[in-house]
Amino acid sequence: MENSIDSVRLRGLPQMVLAEDPKSGGSHFLVSDPYMYKSMLSSILMIGDFIFAVYMGHLYIWAFVVVNQLLMAGELFNFFRIAIEDKILPGFRILNWYLFFTAMLFTYGSFLSQHLDNTITTDTMLYQLVGWIVKYLMFICYSLYIAGFVWFIVTLKKGFTRYQYSQYAWTHMILLMVFAQSSFAVANIFEGIFWFLLPASLIIFNDIAAYFCGFFGRRTPLIELSLKKTWEGFFGAFVITILSAFLLANVFGRFPWLTCPRKDLSTGKLSCDPGPMFYPEMYSLPRWVPPWFPWNEIPIMPVQWHAVVLGLFASIIAPFGVFFASGFKRAFTPKDFGDSIPGLGRITDRMICQMVMALFAYIYYQSFVMSQNLSIEVNGSQILRNLSLEEQQLLYMQLGNLQRLLVPR
Repeated sequence: MENSIDSVRLRGLPQMVLAEDPKSGGSHFLVSDPYMYKSMLSSILMIGDFIFAVYMGHLYIWAFVVVNQLLMAGELFNFFRIAIEDKILPGFRILNWYLFFTAMLFTYGSFLSQHLDNTITTDTMLYQLVGWIVKYLMFICYSLYIAGFVWFIVTLKKGFTRYQYSQYAWTHMILLMVFAQSSFAVANIFEGIFWFLLPASLIIFNDIAAYFCGFFGRRTPLIELSLKKTWEGFFGAFVITILSAFLLANVFGRFPWLTCPRKDLSTGKLSCDPGPMFYPEMYSLPRWVPPWFPWNEIPIMPVQWHAVVLGLFASIIAPFGVFFASGFKRAFTPKDFGDSIPGLGRITDRMICQMVMALFAYIYYQSFVMSQNLSIEVNGSQILRNLSLEEQQLLYMQLGNLQRLLVPR
């Protein structure tokens, strides 16, 4: 007779075919998953779109991130949605998207202001208009948010306040946990596609490696929240991800298109000095290497050691983002996050690890990789953006006078 505890755990999962493994003392393991091919097709299509965006450049990758943010927001907004109550509260659903786009305007508006001065010239009306918007961006976004707050209060309806307040809190959680984290991926893109592409690729490699290692050696369940996650898949993916990080960093680091930062909003060719981080250094092999090995030294880029750290995070910490999502769904409701693209799968389940990874990559890059010598350039650019056109011209004249005084004739 089937164990009662196992039957409770497996209840609600009739789509999975389970069998007993005689080598593991009767423990359950997955034999076939009817959703496997749908998931595989979804992964192939998303990887294809991802590769195309990387080939096209920084702005296209940014658009790719924004589209995924919109799809995730749509899934999450519908997670706690009650259709009957939405019909009684017309227009209340629009408030969620209003707050979402207000947050998008504030986040990306601040980011755009760092690149616009290198994109448009100072003698155009467009520059003055954009400069005015950038200068008052914080006040504009705050005013929009307050308008949304007032909108929420005046639409409160007796008998539905609990539902409305829960939706309002859920919207802010989405902005904090999803939008804020994934927006750091955009900052990584303009620091160099390398710092976006490598972390994202490691998540993909880890997911694929965990699937195949678990498929061929599935014996020990990793966590009760997901029957398909096993210790064999976890450790196998760990090893493969670390090796992939070390090798991919060497491959990606050879292309200026991936390593050069983008200082403007153009799509042209990039050329720069990537810095010592991407210059190979020769390392002597240890003595235990067999004498028949053809090389005594191997070239290693310093960035490859940083890639190992990213690989450690991608293989150990990032998968817990999926566990968090699985636990959340099981804690609050039996329904799923949704199916944004019919027939292809759920964006939220696939992108939550990418969000966690993007935030870590940004913090790690800013803390341990980015050269502090760029602080003068960054601070000077911020000062210039806050000056009017007349003030910039006056500053230019004063610097010219100072140069004539310092340079001997």
